[in-house]
Amino acid sequence: MSLYSYIGRRTLGLLPKLLLASGIVFALVQLTPGDPVTTLAPPRAGPEELAAIRAKWRLDEPVYIQYLAWMGNLLQGDLGVSVATRNPVTEMIAIRAPISLRFSLLALAISYGIAIPFGIIGALKQHTKWDYLSMGFVLLAVSFPSFWFAIILILIFAIQLQWVSAVGYGTLGLLVLPAVALGLRGSAIETRVMRSSMIETLNEKFITASRAHGLPERNVILKHAVRNALIPIITLLGLRFGYILASGLVIEIVFNRPGVGHLLVDSIFKRDYPVVRAILMILVTTIMLGNFLADVLYGLVDPRIRYE
Repeated sequence: MSLYSYIGRRTLGLLPKLLLASGIVFALVQLTPGDPVTTLAPPRAGPEELAAIRAKWRLDEPVYIQYLAWMGNLLQGDLGVSVATRNPVTEMIAIRAPISLRFSLLALAISYGIAIPFGIIGALKQHTKWDYLSMGFVLLAVSFPSFWFAIILILIFAIQLQWVSAVGYGTLGLLVLPAVALGLRGSAIETRVMRSSMIETLNEKFITASRAHGLPERNVILKHAVRNALIPIITLLGLRFGYILASGLVIEIVFNRPGVGHLLVDSIFKRDYPVVRAILMILVTTIMLGNFLADVLYGLVDPRIRYE
């Protein structure tokens, strides 16, 4: 199967998954305790006024009608209007998204920047102090949640050393702490995968043959072993980006960054269902597209792999 056929088939396969995800997202938000009318209605509103608000926002219609209307707007690129602010949801997310994306991408770069060299060193120096150091880092990073690293970083670099501010945004320096907090924990899995993949690759016959032909060890490692060992790491890229985006929602609260995560939490407390549904749907779609992209890259990096 050619690459284009594979992309076409996978794209068609995404549609039912997205449809299922939209149903789950809608149902979860619908089941959230609380009534959005209480947010919309003025204090001491009477039954007639409450009924008028329900009719205006179509909250008095059956759930399946509300879902079909939401899906219809979604397919047209209309994410609806915020119940709390009356502003278009698309505009609200567009303002917040760059803040979240910037430190999420930086966190992903930090995560891979740590994992790849640590994994390579751990594999090349098996059962030495370097390997134990690498695995010790993995154990430490995976043992604590991202918000714990965030609190520790704030205590050390923002409060004790006063090198950077713990709050605010807009400059690269203010992105570093949340990105490091997010990237540290994520790098644990990549380091483990990179080390295992590297060890497996070093035991392959083509590595032995390369050495037998007299290639310099540096070329064997960098040009042959590392390139092949990177394949599992690449396949993780989509999953990791989705994980970092989701984890970043919590980190935004810790660092008081006005990103999408902050908007999501505010919207949940205000029962602003259109905003909550839109953010969750964008998050799910991003994770699915990330996996799709990872599968395509998988074959591009290793031509031996066939698209089936």
